[in-house]
Amino acid sequence: MTTLSITPARTSAALLVTAGVLWGTGGLAGAILASAGDLHPVSVATYRLLVGGAFAAAVVACAGKLHHLRAHPWRLLVCGALLAQFQAAYQVAVAQISVSLATLLTIGCVPVCVAAVTALRERRSPGRRTMIALGGSLAGLALLCGAPGGAVGWHTAVGVGMSLLAGAGFAALTLLTARPVAGQGAITSVGLLVGGVLLMPFALGYGMALPLTGEVVALVGYLGLVPTAVAYGAYFVGLCHAGATAAALATVLEPLTATLLAVAFHGERLTAAGVLGAALIAGALALYYAPAKR
Repeated sequence: MTTLSITPARTSAALLVTAGVLWGTGGLAGAILASAGDLHPVSVATYRLLVGGAFAAAVVACAGKLHHLRAHPWRLLVCGALLAQFQAAYQVAVAQISVSLATLLTIGCVPVCVAAVTALRERRSPGRRTMIALGGSLAGLALLCGAPGGAVGWHTAVGVGMSLLAGAGFAALTLLTARPVAGQGAITSVGLLVGGVLLMPFALGYGMALPLTGEVVALVGYLGLVPTAVAYGAYFVGLCHAGATAAALATVLEPLTATLLAVAFHGERLTAAGVLGAALIAGALALYYAPAKR
């Protein structure tokens, strides 16, 4: 029968879903910040990592876990570099192609890459539930984001390449943190700050000046705290008991949440294909995260 008790796996699934939903609010907050502050997307990503990393590092310091950073400096640097690479590559992809196509390729390839590497490591094919969830999520994502338009040219090739690079970077980060070391939570939390520092030279080239208005300060604080510090924290804690593939599948909730917010607050219309895509994503993830029957 189906158990209703709160188990580590069930808690991890809830944390992963929370992370995916909170990430979805980051797109809308980042777009508003870019407009209100007249910032380049790379500068927005840098502020996101710097502020979120500062929040996360403060929590780690208050918990007295900074000593873990000295024990694993290479992992801290790798986590920060992968976070910076993911954010930068995705923003470049968005600048070269449409947001929908960049999101489709970036988010779509994360669970595929993770499931493929996991299958190779374990020397067995993914289970039926995993394959159904992957297929349903990818099909729903394609319907939700829509088909790409425009002629194929150099900008398209660069955008597609950077989208795949961003997805591969986040998949690598997921696989790395799925094999934790002592103090992995502290390492990935401070890794946000390291990623922001690594992006700063590029952001300074685009300009990081901010008008100190109440709206802009609130947006920077929200973007750094909620869809970054809290969301990444929930993701990596949930990853501990759920596994890399389950964590990677949660990323498809980001474009779903972003689309629903755009419909609710920006007056955008959701097509029939979009509604079907949203239903496919929700159904696929519900099937995957539902407790197994015994």
